Amino acid sequence: MAAQCVTKVELNISCDNLLDADIGSKSDPLCVLFLNTSGQQWYEVDRTERIKNCLNPKFSKTFIIDYYFEVVQKLKFGIYDIDNKTIELSDDDFLGECECTLGQIVSSKKLTRPLVLKNGKLAGKGSITISAEEIKDNRVVLFEMEARKLDNKDLFGKSDPYLEFHKQMSDGNWLMVYRTEVECYDYDNDGSHDLIGTFQTTMTKLKEASRNSPIEFECINEKKRQKKKSYKNSGVICVKQCEITVECTFLDYIMGGCQLNFTVGVDFTGSNGDPRSPDSLHYISPNGVNEYLTAIWSVGLVIQDYDADKMFPAFGFGAQVPPQWQVSHEFPMNFNPVNPYCNGIQGIVEAYRACLPQIKLYGPTNFSPIINHVARFAAAATQQQTASQYFVLLIITDGVITDLDETRQAIVNAAKLPMSIIIVGVGGADFSAMEFLDGDGGSLRSPSGEVAIRDIVQFVPFRQFQNAPKEALAQCVLAEIPQQVVGYFNTYKLLPPKKPATK
Repeated sequence: MAAQCVTKVELNISCDNLLDADIGSKSDPLCVLFLNTSGQQWYEVDRTERIKNCLNPKFSKTFIIDYYFEVVQKLKFGIYDIDNKTIELSDDDFLGECECTLGQIVSSKKLTRPLVLKNGKLAGKGSITISAEEIKDNRVVLFEMEARKLDNKDLFGKSDPYLEFHKQMSDGNWLMVYRTEVECYDYDNDGSHDLIGTFQTTMTKLKEASRNSPIEFECINEKKRQKKKSYKNSGVICVKQCEITVECTFLDYIMGGCQLNFTVGVDFTGSNGDPRSPDSLHYISPNGVNEYLTAIWSVGLVIQDYDADKMFPAFGFGAQVPPQWQVSHEFPMNFNPVNPYCNGIQGIVEAYRACLPQIKLYGPTNFSPIINHVARFAAAATQQQTASQYFVLLIITDGVITDLDETRQAIVNAAKLPMSIIIVGVGGADFSAMEFLDGDGGSLRSPSGEVAIRDIVQFVPFRQFQNAPKEALAQCVLAEIPQQVVGYFNTYKLLPPKKPATK
């Protein structure tokens, strides 16, 4: 599936302590941005200007990049000493490069990295700093308006007026941007809406309106004014209040320091089959993968850029666990209840591999314990009164949920918290219950009838992606996360913590 662009990001580049490649003068650096979309192939996106005789350049030209949350966007910044007029880089001195992801840049807001040469060695003391800013205008105008004494356009009955906003563009033309303002029409079902009147104003003037001091505008119908000498107006529009507010975007929260806390829950119930058998969903193939590992890698590689310490808790459920061999539905895969955290996505993979031979797959398939476990941490985060933490739980399962009522209640409770749940179904089981959980806000109810205040669950069966590119699964299950993050923090009017940019 095609990823949807969340927003556009502007990258500003500066360097320090570049290598001096010129004799008798200093290097004349230029920065080239490369993008990797196919795993191995890099292609050039853009270049900055060339700065003469400078080892600490601050480039004026910026790079504009489409930002996709659910995609790992690999970037490479190459610095070259330009001493000729050709566009080829092969005949220019290479001063170093830096590879990173766009996610790493925006989560840091300002990222400083050492420059390295083609052989992997440091390019002296050279470093590059990449600063990110979202390109946006997130101002929202709220109006309270009323009209009086509008012309009656209907033969039988009264007019049914509505308003439209029109914005004057730089070329002088008018563009309708919202229906309810500046032109006042009579709405007719057959589409032949009658113009009542128009007026023009500016935002500066509209902002003067308040409850104590409303502003009035006469609606003028030019055709009527030209025909009737006694014509005054076709009604009056009263702007009782005009307020401009700023709504935070996903990147406002991320760049402000909000962390996405990633937790993995893995189904170790007996229906998966003996991990030693090639027929088992937990069987690790000779090339080192299975559907569980693929899901962990796919989702985790995206999420990890938004967690500063890269320490991720990972739990199993539905297995008999040593030494008592009791069934557990939230045991740490590293068997350390005090510290269930794994170091990076690779750490989760290693814990999973080490866990398999030490447990006995059993059952049933209970989701609520792991959901409630993460929800407790999300609830604790709400005490901070800022948008500092959001929790993403990935559950990978092969079967039908046994504790469906308890899971419904757990999700309804979690919907009130900074939390999202991703469920990936592996194998060929009936996943209709999972699809039921993945409903729009208001459609999922607890057993007592309480309605989930927002949709926080995204379910997909892995079989839909068996022949798709490896990135497709993450693109599908993570696409809703930005709007879920923004929706939660906006609902509770929580602002970004404004953490200082880190190197």
